[in-house]
Amino acid sequence: MSNFAPPAELSKAFINIGKAKATNTFWKLFVLGILAGVFIGFAAHLATTVATGDWAAFGMKKFFIGAVFSTGLMLVMIPGSELFTGNNMMTVALFNKDITFGQMMRNWGIVYAGNFIGSIALAWMIGSASGLLDGPVGATAIKIAVGKVTVGGDAHTSMYFWRAIGCNWLVCLAVMMAVAAKDIAGKVLAIFFPIMAFVTSGFEHCVANMYFIPAGLFAKSSAAAVAGSGKSAEALAGLNWATLWTGNLLIVTAGNIVGGAVLCGIVYWWAFVRVAGKKAEAVEAKVATDTI
Repeated sequence: MSNFAPPAELSKAFINIGKAKATNTFWKLFVLGILAGVFIGFAAHLATTVATGDWAAFGMKKFFIGAVFSTGLMLVMIPGSELFTGNNMMTVALFNKDITFGQMMRNWGIVYAGNFIGSIALAWMIGSASGLLDGPVGATAIKIAVGKVTVGGDAHTSMYFWRAIGCNWLVCLAVMMAVAAKDIAGKVLAIFFPIMAFVTSGFEHCVANMYFIPAGLFAKSSAAAVAGSGKSAEALAGLNWATLWTGNLLIVTAGNIVGGAVLCGIVYWWAFVRVAGKKAEAVEAKVATDTI
């Protein structure tokens, strides 16, 4: 017996997954969405800590940041929760006409809100209540957050859109492989490599940024973190709750949807589910004709 589901079987599995997600209650989706925001936030804080300090090799630093960040999706997938970017794969069920567009958007809206609240809550706990961002780690958090709302100048919007596409393309592939794996070790390995790849490559994930940017905002209250960041007053002023959305989340969310809903969900529905459905219809039509 195979210890993983082949592509055709895997793609069809997302029909039932999408149907279940579309019919979950508001509160179940919302609470599980909060949990996913917290889980991704745990990984983001871990990545911020690993990024702190002197690193001789840029590539190795990025690799280790990506390696530890993969913990987030492991926490989401194995214990179970609702992550907006992974739920972009609901387009498989949508295009197979098993759920409606309204049902999918309801899920996305509730889960996105839950992810945001969970991420913000953890960022507050770590950034304001725990004191963990009062020193060098806080300085790193500020540097990350400032970079995420200002990098690229006039080209910022376009750059982040394409980075977000690459991100959720890999994230949804990680989700697919984790679903395909039939044991925990397989799920861990399936998640590790694509998530490590997206972070190391410098791609953009909207739910991760729901933690990274607020963590930098909360760290701004620490004089030591601000001094350690080396950022100018102008740059710090540009890091605020408005630029969280206008400088990052809006465009990154749009790119994530393209990467996950289109390049994974719709493409795999077209390649495996649609073709299988047409073959089944042809067989049924032949049987009906032969019977007549």
